[in-house]
Amino acid sequence: MRLWVRHDERLPDPPPLRTNDRLAFVVGLIGWVIAGVITLGMLLLTDLVDSVGGLVTIAVGLVLGLAGLLVSSRRR
Repeated sequence: MRLWVRHDERLPDPPPLRTNDRLAFVVGLIGWVIAGVITLGMLLLTDLVDSVGGLVTIAVGLVLGLAGLLVSSRRR
C-alpha cells in the first residue's frame, strides 16, 4: 500500500451517488419528536428537573433537522 499516488496514476473520481436526503431528515425528525414526547412525559410524571436540559437538546435537534430539511428540499 502506498500513501502517495502520482497524479498521472490516479483513477478518476467516481460520480456522486443519488440519495434521498429528505427521507433521512424526516426519519431523524420523527426520532426527535418521539424523544421529546418521552422526555415531556418523564418531566410531567416524575417532576425531574434534569429533563429540562434534555428538552433543550431535543429542541435544538428539531430546529437543525428542520433547517436541513429546508436546505435539502431547495436543492431539488
